Amino acid sequence: MALDPDLAAFLELVEAGISNGVPPLHELPPAKAREQYDISTLALDSPGMEVASVKEIGILCRDGNEITARLYAPLLDESLNGLSASALLYFHGGGYCVGSLDSHDSLCRTLAALTPCCVLNVSYRLAPDHPFPTAVHDAQDAYQWLLSNGPAHGIDPQRIAVGGDSAGGTLATGLTIAAREMGWPQPVFQALLYPCTSAWQDTDSHRRLAQGYLLEAPTLQWMFNNYLTSERDRTDWRFAPLEAEDLSGLAPAFIALAEYDPLVDEGVEYASRLKEAGVPTQLKIYEGMTHDFARLGNILNDASKVREDIARALTMGFEVGQKVGLRPQHILP
Repeated sequence: MALDPDLAAFLELVEAGISNGVPPLHELPPAKAREQYDISTLALDSPGMEVASVKEIGILCRDGNEITARLYAPLLDESLNGLSASALLYFHGGGYCVGSLDSHDSLCRTLAALTPCCVLNVSYRLAPDHPFPTAVHDAQDAYQWLLSNGPAHGIDPQRIAVGGDSAGGTLATGLTIAAREMGWPQPVFQALLYPCTSAWQDTDSHRRLAQGYLLEAPTLQWMFNNYLTSERDRTDWRFAPLEAEDLSGLAPAFIALAEYDPLVDEGVEYASRLKEAGVPTQLKIYEGMTHDFARLGNILNDASKVREDIARALTMGFEVGQKVGLRPQHILP
């Protein structure tokens, strides 16, 4: 399918801006790049849906530092009062260098409202100030926090899903592998938006779509070069899940990819590897879309469509998790 016409018009504006001297993200200092990324969200994304409450939470990490997370509680039917809620642990995209609670506020609000479920949006620490594997450790520590502290916030620790977009999708699926390896409870579901999964950006889609499709090769390598400390890091499955020898025993997955995204081929390969390992996996490629389209609510109708699809997949995942995870303490009065 051809590139979505609204998206094509937007990309023309982006190219015109660069031609007129607006520097691309990878030519900015990291702090300035983060600022510009967040500012652009105000123009590109629509406001999120209404939720019952939003709470800022501090999470203590293994190194003694604290990161911030934002907990969204959905509006729930009164008939559900007194029952613990399901929760999505969400990691924003941005190549480990940019992105914030604010850049993904609309997406998280909407997923909380549509599913409905609580969403914990995590502000993990960013490179180059905090290189690999800091973001990985922060993601794991946030999961441990939610398992331990979720009940105090009305969350059922046996109905936790993980999700994220781009680099955040990598953190989410890497968390399911870590949970299996460490003997932690496995999340009930993983929702992955165009995740980074490969050690090397050498697929056909990376070659065909290296320029002009929002996520460009120089920006991607700038992000990875800021994040990684050595070439050996590239083949660590915590950065490149395709490097994991075994993907069995992981949470069921919904993987949303974009047709005009350089990451699409590695996303398809990862979905295939999950299926081969016996992990129930639903793959959907959104035609005419580019990377990061889920945050372009002011430009694209498909931004709403993919959010609805993720919410639907999460709802089913939570329902299955509730049936599988029932314990006597859940049915006693």
